[in-house]
Amino acid sequence: MRPRSLACLAVVIGALRAQPVTIRAATALDGKGAVLRNIEIVIQGSKILRIEPAKAGPVTYDLKRLTVMPGWIDTHVHIGGHFNAQGRADTRQESPAQFSLRSEANAWATLRAGFTTVQSLGADSDRDLRGLIADEVIPGPRILTSLNPLTERSGGPEEIRARIRKLVADGADVIKLFATASSRDGGAQTMSDAQIQAACEEARAQGRRAAVHAHASGGAKPAILSGCTSIEHGTFLTDDVLELMAQHGTYLDTNLSNVPNYLEHKAAFLGLGNYTEKGFEEMAKDLPIRIDTLRRAMAKKVKVVFGTDAVAGLHGRNAEEFIYRVRDSGQPAMQAIISPTSLAAESLGLQNRIGSLGAGMDADLIATDGNPLEDISSVRHVRFVMKGGKVYKNAAE
Repeated sequence: MRPRSLACLAVVIGALRAQPVTIRAATALDGKGAVLRNIEIVIQGSKILRIEPAKAGPVTYDLKRLTVMPGWIDTHVHIGGHFNAQGRADTRQESPAQFSLRSEANAWATLRAGFTTVQSLGADSDRDLRGLIADEVIPGPRILTSLNPLTERSGGPEEIRARIRKLVADGADVIKLFATASSRDGGAQTMSDAQIQAACEEARAQGRRAAVHAHASGGAKPAILSGCTSIEHGTFLTDDVLELMAQHGTYLDTNLSNVPNYLEHKAAFLGLGNYTEKGFEEMAKDLPIRIDTLRRAMAKKVKVVFGTDAVAGLHGRNAEEFIYRVRDSGQPAMQAIISPTSLAAESLGLQNRIGSLGAGMDADLIATDGNPLEDISSVRHVRFVMKGGKVYKNAAE
C-alpha cells in the first residue's frame, strides 16, 4: 500500500474512532446511590460525554434488559496468585513465562467478571503487568500496585522512610505495610508504633496512600492515628478502634470472601508457609468474626470499601464478596454497590475519573443480567464490560 493510501486509511480509522458510542439503559445505578431510568450514555473515546433521556432510534449497545453501573473496583487483590500445573498455590518452581501467562489469565478473568480496576497489594511482578495492560498490549483491569510490602524486618523508621522513597521511585502507586501477624497466627502487632508512624508519614509526604494489613487493634490503632489510608482485614477490631476509624475517615476493607476460598482450596495451600492445620483451624473461625466486625463498622459509619484479598482461586470470582456482605452481613444492597464504585474510587483518590456515571468520567461500564438491588446474586451474571470506552465483553444479546 502506498504512503498516500496509508495516510487516507489512518484518517478513516481516526474518524471512526471519533464517532460517539451510545448505550441505552432502562435501569442504571450511578455508583453514588441513585437509580437512573430510561437513559442513554453517550461516550466519546475513553470518556462519558453526557447522559441524557433515552430517545427513539438506533444505539450502539442496547442494554435495556440489563442493569448498567460503573465498572467495579476491588481495592485488595494479589493479581499474580494462582495454582500451578500441579494444582498448588506455589509459584516458586515456575518459569517466568508460566508465571506471567497465569497472571495474565487472572487479569482477564477479573476484567470479564466486571472489575475494571484493582489494587494489587502486592508484588514487584505487578509492575510489568500493570504497564502492559495500560498500553493495551493485553486485556485486564486497570492496576494500582504497592510493589513489595514493608514489614517489621524493613528496618528502623529512617530506613523505612528510605525504602518508601525507593518504592515511589520504582513506581509504587500505594504503600503496603504488614502491621500485624496473619489471623492464622493470632493477628498480634508486629511492626512497632514508630515503624508504622514513619511509614504512614513518609507515604503521605511522597503523595502516596498507605494500606495497612492489620487484623487486630494493636497495629490498626497506631496506623489510624498516623494517618494511614486504610485498614486491610480488620478481623478483630474493637469498638473503640472502629470509632477512631470513623472519626479519622480511615477506610476499612474486611474481605469476607477470601476465607471460604482458602477453605475450599485447602489442599492447594496446606504446607506453604503458615498454611498449617492449625492455621486452617484459625481461619475457619474468621468468617463469623469478620461478619460481626463489618456489622459493627457499618453501625459506626466507618467507610467500608470493597476488597477481596483475592489470591489463587478467587480471581474472576471477586463478586462473591457481594453475596457475603448482603446475604450474610446484612449490608443494604445499594451500599454494597456503592462500596466497589464511588467509595472505592474515593479511597484510591480516583473519584474524579472512575466509580460513578457522569460526564467526563472514564467510560468504565458494566451490566448485569438482573438487578442486584432486587437479587444480589445477579452480580454473578455480568454480561457487558467496557473499560475506557473499549468493550471487552458483550453477551447482552
